[in-house]
Amino acid sequence: MNNKAVILGNNYYIGLSAIRSLGVHGVHTVAVDYSEEDRYGAASKYCSEKIIVPHYKNDTEGFIQALIDYAKKQDQKPVLIPCHDTYLEVIDANLPKIKEYYLIPQTEQGLASKVMNKDTLHALAVEHGVRVPETVRIHEPNFKERVEEEIKFPCLVKPFDSPSFVATFRKKIFKVHNMEELEEAINKAKEANLEVFVQRIIPGFDDHMYTFDAYLNQDGKVTHWTTCQKLRQYPINFGASVYTIQKYTPELFDIGSKFLEAIHYKGFAEIEFKKDEETGEFYLIEINARITNFNHLLYKVGLNFPYITYREMIGKPLEPKALTDTTNRAFWYGYEDFLAVKDYIKSGQLKTSEVMKSFFRPKAYAIWSWKDPKPAFTFMKTRVGKLFGGRK
Repeated sequence: MNNKAVILGNNYYIGLSAIRSLGVHGVHTVAVDYSEEDRYGAASKYCSEKIIVPHYKNDTEGFIQALIDYAKKQDQKPVLIPCHDTYLEVIDANLPKIKEYYLIPQTEQGLASKVMNKDTLHALAVEHGVRVPETVRIHEPNFKERVEEEIKFPCLVKPFDSPSFVATFRKKIFKVHNMEELEEAINKAKEANLEVFVQRIIPGFDDHMYTFDAYLNQDGKVTHWTTCQKLRQYPINFGASVYTIQKYTPELFDIGSKFLEAIHYKGFAEIEFKKDEETGEFYLIEINARITNFNHLLYKVGLNFPYITYREMIGKPLEPKALTDTTNRAFWYGYEDFLAVKDYIKSGQLKTSEVMKSFFRPKAYAIWSWKDPKPAFTFMKTRVGKLFGGRK
């Protein structure tokens, strides 16, 4: 296997997990970042090479050119694996140019951005008969009346462009409880030049969040898949997974595979669903078009999606595989889960006894590894440094 794997974004544990998932099979991994700061994923013993490139947003042209220049020096086309939404957006916008030099599963320019954008994803879902939460756009006629009658309070103010919203507000959504809060949230978004819409909250605690994780080959067919259930998120209720279990939920394959194949998606995707606690129906919430937060859990249960991607891209695809058992293994990001647990207990959503029971499951850690401990030490060193640095 002479093709290198170029991993974009190693200042978060998704990049670290991708490096480990590939490096364990002897793949030459290249950590690509715009800064040395917080780059703990590149500290892995499975990282073969590290390079710094221009910032993907501040100097997009320079970033793309740096990737191309690197690829030109290689004997074989590298496989490109973005591990953050913002990297993915830039790659998608420049897909034809990048694909001349890199192996990338997606063939249709704009499709990744379309499924990441809440507005276009909503339209796609409706077009293909997939259930989505009721939504009202702020410029629609009778906006306020429709919110009060169809959406009802409390409700969510969500962005069309999630990466930009998260970068600005450090949260995924605004939860509002009345018209005054709604207007305030809309004004905040306007001031930041971000478009938003209003959406109904599907009833159910955080353990009603499920995922369908799948790989679609170059024929646009699902070849590898499993399903998971989130148990805790941070920030609580509307955040990223910090404690998730693999759990077989066959209905999600029926919905998810049909939808992804219908829109001609290729490569890895994770569809996030919420199960309505009153009706039992699943609603599509969002799609991650890059390696997921709990990739290490998927690796532990036998689905190594970065390697599945790599092998198909170099023309040596792995045998199809579906995980149709419940292993009950959990993904755990302890650093943020402790913060989440504190908030769950404080708000009365969880009891200490319930939390304690969960820790007895076999776990896949976000950062820690006995075989590869350096990234965890590097991570903790930077966190301690920031903690004491902030007290000066």
